[in-house]
Amino acid sequence: MLVDLRSDTLTKPSPEMRRIMAEAEVGDDVFGEDPTVNRLQELAAEILGKEMALFMPSGTMANQAAIGAHTQPGDEVICEASCHIRNFECGSPAALSGVTLNYIEGRRGSFTAGEARARLRPDNSHYPISRLIWVENSSNRAGGAIFPQSEILRLRQLADENGIALHLDGARIWNVSAALGIAEKELAAPFDSVNACLSKGLGCPVGSLTAGSRDFIKKVHRLRKRFGGGMRQAGILAAAGIYALTHHRERLKEDNARARRLAETMAEIPLFSIDLEAVQTNIVIVQVSSDKINAPEVSEMLRKEGVLCLPMGNTIRMVTHLDVDDHGIDYAIQTLQRLFGSL
Repeated sequence: MLVDLRSDTLTKPSPEMRRIMAEAEVGDDVFGEDPTVNRLQELAAEILGKEMALFMPSGTMANQAAIGAHTQPGDEVICEASCHIRNFECGSPAALSGVTLNYIEGRRGSFTAGEARARLRPDNSHYPISRLIWVENSSNRAGGAIFPQSEILRLRQLADENGIALHLDGARIWNVSAALGIAEKELAAPFDSVNACLSKGLGCPVGSLTAGSRDFIKKVHRLRKRFGGGMRQAGILAAAGIYALTHHRERLKEDNARARRLAETMAEIPLFSIDLEAVQTNIVIVQVSSDKINAPEVSEMLRKEGVLCLPMGNTIRMVTHLDVDDHGIDYAIQTLQRLFGSL
């Protein structure tokens, strides 16, 4: 048996999603003439509560286009130290938009409005201009922890007081919505713009969405073209997104519950150290607490038994998703207990 928990990007289109893709009506999206892409963008804008949305080839491009649309070269973006744009996007904020990241060492991927206020630059020619506050929800490196919505509302007030933008990197906003029972449009409401991924827990083969005002999306559309993201008969891909948004959001509660089961099991094994309060969605990150075995060795032992995970330093990440059912989680739990329960 193979249980692949390395990432929720490993999901494969379901047979029904493949059928919908094969039958999709298409046109040239660069001309704005792909009807399926247009339907996806309209649906996404409605779900996220924004004026318009744009289909993007990847989450990284969506993030970087959002930065470029909100800033000018030399500006500064306030973010949390563990966020995706700082750690996993190849230095793109500097390379593509000429901005610097003023990062806060937060807690579980979040920070307070007070901490952000302390990072705002004075109006002085020696300093970069604080132009954008960046929130990631849920936080990948914090094990899927949720950014408190009450603090997001305070960040909105701070942004308004200082005339700066507030953006949500909501790659896994769907999991956050499922966990809290709060609609995505309510989670996104305090933000000027939002990105959301289709190719993680929703099971699409590719794609992300950027949503915001009409003027903002016009800027993002130009940057998508500049970054090489113009697509032609993209309706084949957009059809998967429509299917996923219609059929796969509700079931994300199952992924969150399975992650919790996995985390609670690992918390009982002395080899592992885990912040159970941070396991709020579909990601589990555990520390290997031993000087006799390290995370890569633990990962290799699990791999030989058919359970795949991702070692990161001396931690292990496991992510639940569409292609791992209860039987798969049961097998992973039994394997963990058998291999490491007596250590």
